[in-house]
Order: sequence, then C-alpha cells, then structure tokens
Amino acid sequence: MNVTINGETRALDTQKSVDGLLREIGLDPAKVAVERNLEIVPKSAYADVQVADGDRLEIVHFIGGGAPDGTSSDSDDPLVVAGRSFKSRLIIGTGKYADYDINRLACEAAEVDMVTVAVRRVNLTDKDQPMLIDYIDPNIYTYLPNTAGCFTTDDAVRTLRLAREAGGWNLVKLEILGEARTLYPMMPETIEATAKLTEEGFQVMAYCSDDPILCKRVEEAGAVAVMPLGAPIGSGLGIQNPVNIRLIIEQTEVPVIVDAGVGIASDAAIAMELGCDGVLMNTAIAEAKDPIKMARAMKHAVEAGRLAYLAGRMPRKMYADPSSPLAGLI
Repeated sequence: MNVTINGETRALDTQKSVDGLLREIGLDPAKVAVERNLEIVPKSAYADVQVADGDRLEIVHFIGGGAPDGTSSDSDDPLVVAGRSFKSRLIIGTGKYADYDINRLACEAAEVDMVTVAVRRVNLTDKDQPMLIDYIDPNIYTYLPNTAGCFTTDDAVRTLRLAREAGGWNLVKLEILGEARTLYPMMPETIEATAKLTEEGFQVMAYCSDDPILCKRVEEAGAVAVMPLGAPIGSGLGIQNPVNIRLIIEQTEVPVIVDAGVGIASDAAIAMELGCDGVLMNTAIAEAKDPIKMARAMKHAVEAGRLAYLAGRMPRKMYADPSSPLAGLI
C-alpha cells in the first residue's frame, strides 16, 4: 500500500501502526507529533492507530527557528506570563545559529528561561540529523512553540495543535505574517486566531504591529502577552516607534514584550527603559560575530534597562543645571 509522508509517497509492504511506522523510519515516537489525514494522532494512540492505504501523514518536530508548566523564579522581579514566573525577562529564538551547540551556549550565556521553537517536518532522508531537543533541554528551558512562516489563521492553528501534541505546551507564540518582504503581522488574522486558540485552551503570546488600537484588540481577544515589533524581523534597526510602544504599555494589562528588530544591546535597554516587560530576539544574537558574547551583553542590557525603568529617570530640562552649588565659590 502507498501512503504520503511529509509530502512524499512511500510504499509499505505491510500494514503498520503509527508507532511501528515511526520506528521503521528510525524516529523516536516521544520526540515527534503525527497528523493523519489532517487529524492529530494522540501519542497514547500511536500503537493502536493503523496506517491505511492512501493516508496522508505529517510528522513534525521542533527545530531552531525551566519546567514547562511549573516554572518558578527566585527573582524579586520576575516576568509573569499567564501565571507563570520567569526570572529572566529576555527570550531568545533558536534559528539562524551555525549549529545547535552554539545555540545552547547562547542560552546559557544569556541565562534565559524561555526559548522560541519552530515546528517543521522531520527530515526523512537524514534520520541522524541532530534535533533541537537533544541540545536545549525542555526540562530546563520553557519551549515557546511559534507559528513562524504561517500566513493564515488555519495554518497557525493547525501548527500549534501539532506543537501541543508534540510536547504538551499550551503557552505559545502566535505569528501570522502579512507578506514576505516586510514580515509584518497580518493583524485581522492575528486577532481571529488569538480568539480561536484561546477558546481551545492555548495561552497566546501574540506578535503584533505597533498600533495601539490593534494591540488592544489582540488583548481583548484573549492574548496573555502582547508582542509589538520594534522594527521588521531580522532588521536590527532597533526601536523605531518608541511613542507607540509607550502608548501600548500604558493601555495594556498583560505583559508587553518587544518582539523583532533588536540589533544591539542598547536597543534592548531602550525597550526596557520604556517600560516593556521583556524582549524577544533571535537574529541579534545568532548573527553576531560572537553570539555567546552578544547573548551575555543582551542579558545585562535587559537587566539594566529594567532597573533604570524601576528607578525612574531624572526629568528632562531645557537648560543646564549644575551638579555642584554655585554659592560659596572661592
């Protein structure tokens, strides 16, 4: 009989269960999620569900693109998202690194708790290809599955359903793109998908434009965090619209996390000084000449910016104000 696996036709000599098929291919059932004819197969049913002639299967895992549900923090100023506490206010991605080991070292240098991960098809032609989960332990780091590369509500919802099956995570990052050149978010679809996913029990952290009105709509749709872009994804241009970011912070009751556009440590510090609850970045670290040093720099920048925000800046003045009194000069 013939089945289609990840878009490729494959002949099977005998009927097999999903579990048997995965093991024949050389995949660990614990590390992947399976969709059969657009329906997710629960891991608990892998041994019972039989693959039939003509079936279309998608087999996915997490790629580069804390305990998952009980993350605790000994910090006196934790980032709290959907009731979960994280000691670090920096979130980093897992794409664009030269290899997974450098990614691991960057996570350690940045001392992050949370990493974003993309959901992609398993490479069936190279079963020995390294997997992210072997380098960045989900028992140490909270995986934040995202929908990078999705352009519609249906694709985003389908992707996150698979992500939940693969690892059991409900805390997710929603990213629905409008077009490929700017990678700006498609906000009507983002609002729709946020509401749909929230109804299904997901806790949605949503990538948004820096429009305060649309960010409020996303929050009202059920998002547990609003994530306005600082600048286009991967641009490194820094915070282009601090006025709008500040307006979003003032009106929002859930965490506001700048997502995209950070290029250097000062960009992260500016975001935090504005009052953001956190910063998410990927390219700024992954494409630095020395990703490990940059990861460490970003850690300190986020911490310094947060501390400066809490301290409260001095008032701006039009003219000089001497530090030492002029009275009593010799």
